[in-house]
Amino acid sequence: MIVIDEKRIFDEIQRRKPVSVALNGPDGILPKIQETASKIMEKCGIPAYVLADSCFGTCDMNTNGSKVLGAEILFHIGHTINSTSFGDSIVLVDAFDNISFKNIAEKCAEEFKGKTVSLVTDSQHLHEIDKVKDILEKGGVKVMVGKGKGQLNDGQVFGCEFYPVMETKYDVDANVFLGQSNFHASGIALSTNRPTYVLDPYFNEIRDITEFAQKLQKKAILSVYKAAESESFGIIVGLKEGQFSKTTALKFKKELENLGKKVQLFALTEITDDKLRNLKGIDSFIQVACPRISTDNHFHKPVLSTPQANALIKILKKESIDSFLQVPHWL
Repeated sequence: MIVIDEKRIFDEIQRRKPVSVALNGPDGILPKIQETASKIMEKCGIPAYVLADSCFGTCDMNTNGSKVLGAEILFHIGHTINSTSFGDSIVLVDAFDNISFKNIAEKCAEEFKGKTVSLVTDSQHLHEIDKVKDILEKGGVKVMVGKGKGQLNDGQVFGCEFYPVMETKYDVDANVFLGQSNFHASGIALSTNRPTYVLDPYFNEIRDITEFAQKLQKKAILSVYKAAESESFGIIVGLKEGQFSKTTALKFKKELENLGKKVQLFALTEITDDKLRNLKGIDSFIQVACPRISTDNHFHKPVLSTPQANALIKILKKESIDSFLQVPHWL
């Protein structure tokens, strides 16, 4: 069950006495966020708006929506990071899943006895790393927890940022991800090129995600080679505040034009295939908003992420693209 740090929220409201507030977080915990918003309105007598658009991380907090509503505080819930520097109007609030990993960790210890693994997780299960590490080590598994960097805590990954597992990848037999998220685990597998397993406490199963990640990799490579045949490109700047990479977009524009390609510039808040179908005269797209948009979704034309676009430039220059996804940060 998800547990939101509501004490943090009510302490901030008590201290700052806002006229209204807004809350948001990942889709999976929206029902819990609704409950918290209802408690705020009941106990504090102020409007508490739930920003119910999809939210994928601290790159996607919809601060503009909060401002339009006139909310004095935006409580961004469920994306634990190693930073608090988002300004006075944003408060990051932890949300942890209190399910126990004891049974699945014991099963994992039996399966990986004598091996070395990199233990990693997402925000909701970060508090379980030390407990699982202890169980695995008592069962004969050597455990490494990579150091965090930037916004990442030790042993933590985002969907596009993998510093802890990149640090350990040459020293381990496999990566072990705590949670249910194939999304995070597949990114770990792609960035490290190491066998990667999900420890799912809900189904009490150890899930090998390596083959799934390899399919994503093949799809990503194929898109790059298809794009290399294109003469016209649309470069898309993301309009979400944490995904705004105009400088990167202009860099790709210049590089492609120097290689004789035609380029148009676009800007979108949500990048979907339906929206791209409205844009004519474009052979392939490059989007510099979120790399997982390109790797995890289906489009009728190639839509490259930043790592894929870097690989495209290399192909057009007759250079090798080996290991283009094996970088710690896909932006």
